[in-house]
Amino acid sequence: MLTNQKLPAFEKDLKGLLKRFRTLEKDLEIFIQVQLELFHTQHIDNGGIVQIPGLAVPSHIKIFKARKFACRALKGSGSKSGMRIIYAYFEAEERVEFVELYFKGGSSDFIVHEK
Repeated sequence: MLTNQKLPAFEKDLKGLLKRFRTLEKDLEIFIQVQLELFHTQHIDNGGIVQIPGLAVPSHIKIFKARKFACRALKGSGSKSGMRIIYAYFEAEERVEFVELYFKGGSSDFIVHEK
């Protein structure tokens, strides 16, 4: 079982995105229970998580980006919702630290054009 921690910057990202995507907290719980567990403890790769190479971090820390994150608030997009999660994985401790959460589509998708 992986333990996890959310860094302050991630908490800030989450709080800001929750205003637009109300299901995000529950979606994150499901992501942790299913996708992270499968990838890191059972070594099942569905192509949704990739390691970010070339970063200047200690060798015992690996930085990953989750590209497949199902957000129910974005209906019809499934795991290709555009949400991205950056996190650090500490293999020896079986621990994850969430670093950043962002919406790849940016805020322009939510602009309402008035006539």
